[in-house]
Amino acid sequence: MTVVALLAVLIQALHTVGAIGPGFDSWRPVAIIVVLWFIAIDVMVYVDGGVKGQRLLFLLPALQITLALIIFPTLFGLIVAFTQWDLGGVSGPVFNGLDNFRKMASDGFFWNALGNNFKYVLVAVPLQYVIAFGVALLLNQGIRGQKFFRVAFLVPFMISPVAVGWMVGRSILDANRGVVPKGLDRIGLDRISFFDQPVPAFLGIIAMDSWVAVPFIMVLLLAGLQALPTEVFEAAQIDGASPWKRFWNITFPLMLPVSVTAIVLRVIFEFKLVDIVRVVTAGGPGGATDTLSLYIYREGVESSNVGYATAMAMVFLIVVLVSVTLLLIFAARKVRDVVY
Repeated sequence: MTVVALLAVLIQALHTVGAIGPGFDSWRPVAIIVVLWFIAIDVMVYVDGGVKGQRLLFLLPALQITLALIIFPTLFGLIVAFTQWDLGGVSGPVFNGLDNFRKMASDGFFWNALGNNFKYVLVAVPLQYVIAFGVALLLNQGIRGQKFFRVAFLVPFMISPVAVGWMVGRSILDANRGVVPKGLDRIGLDRISFFDQPVPAFLGIIAMDSWVAVPFIMVLLLAGLQALPTEVFEAAQIDGASPWKRFWNITFPLMLPVSVTAIVLRVIFEFKLVDIVRVVTAGGPGGATDTLSLYIYREGVESSNVGYATAMAMVFLIVVLVSVTLLLIFAARKVRDVVY
């Protein structure tokens, strides 16, 4: 059964990309075979595995879903990355070797979008973290109306980024009708357009993205602050430590594990930034706010160049994995140095 299922998946994948002729007209028969294979494995584990098999049965469905919805699409995307596949053409996918990657190496739009992604990460994530940490510290002080302010600061996180891009980007930042440009005009900063000038457009995207992202980081940091042991702070206060020393020598080091988690999650989300940019600037002006996810969308969906878009997606996946791994290694060293 295992051999049959794997052969069916392999044959259909090769048939889909045009490598071989035999295959099904759609993936439905293969999906049925795979589901039957998963059920057969679960039954065999339950019947023949005894107590250990019954325990393993709680884990197997999750592994099977991961295999079907994450691992297989990634491997299939790797195959598609080596094809010329135009959805509007009549020939279907055609194997073209490394042509997509050669094109990528000389594609200025690709490198510009990838560079912008790193700019967003390096500028937006530290800004979001600092603001969120400050808000979390304030909300952890037991101020009056604490519950109201917690809910109020969570409101941006509840709104769709697309709605945020339209309401803020197309209303507040509009050069003709927006509140912000008019306010800047009154203080002498006239002729600033958040849609037509590269730097204001880039900063405007960061501002809108941060408005949505800060509540997410704030919730994580606030939960970490509330879990800190109060005895340590009481002892430091009795010893005469100032509020700044208590924060820098106690709060900040103890919060490093939570901070690393929040920063890593935001780095991943920042690499995937597309919705606000798509609604507000569509990558302009002149590619100043473009992101690689948006460029992949334009190539794969709007231009129907699936092969090249998939190749870029595979390279982007590797870039994100390497970046996050290096960040985790660096953060782990810093946590050990500070905590221990």
